[in-house]
Amino acid sequence: MFKIAVLISGGGSNLQSIIDTISASKVGYEITCVIADRKCYGIERAEKNNIKTKIFDRKILKKDISKKIDEYLGNKVDLVVLAGFLSILDENFINKRKGRVINIHPSLLPKFGGSGMFGMRIHRAVIETKEYESGCTVHYVDAGVDTGEIIEQRKVKVEAEDTAETLQKKVLVEEHKLLPKAIEQVLNNLR
Repeated sequence: MFKIAVLISGGGSNLQSIIDTISASKVGYEITCVIADRKCYGIERAEKNNIKTKIFDRKILKKDISKKIDEYLGNKVDLVVLAGFLSILDENFINKRKGRVINIHPSLLPKFGGSGMFGMRIHRAVIETKEYESGCTVHYVDAGVDTGEIIEQRKVKVEAEDTAETLQKKVLVEEHKLLPKAIEQVLNNLR
C-alpha cells in the first residue's frame, strides 16, 4: 500500500475528493498525513477522517518551510500531493523526491501558470483574455513554478456568460475527478 502526504492551504475540497475515492473504491494508496501552511478548513476535513495533520505556518517559517516539511516527512511517504498548497517548495525538497511530488493547477498549463497565478487570479485572467476553454492540470513539480511535466489535463468550455466564479466551479468539478485518477497513474508508474 502506497503512502501519500497531501499538502494544502485552504478548504481542502481536492483533499476531500481523494478521501472520497479511497472510501468508495479499492485503491493502492492511503493518506498518511495532511500538512497545511496555515490554519485552514482542510485540516478539519482531515481530522474528521482520522488523518494525522500538521501545520507549518508559512508566515513564521518563511524560507524554512520546505526544510521543516522535509524533516517531518523523512522517508515515510511515497508521494507528495500538492492540493491547493500555496507555498513554493524549494529545489532541495523537490530534487530529493524527484518524480514523487505532484501538483494540481486550475488551468490548462502552460497557460496561466507561474508565480502569482493561483485561485481566482487564474479564472479572472482566463475570462479577461476571452479564452474558449480552460480546465485543470496535474503535473510533476520541478524547480520552477508550474513548469513540471504534465501528467494529465481536463478541459471545460468557457461560455460567454461565464464569470470567474462560475468558471472556478466548473474547473473544480473536473479537478475532483482528475486528481485521484492522476495519483493512481503516478503510483502505478512507481510500481
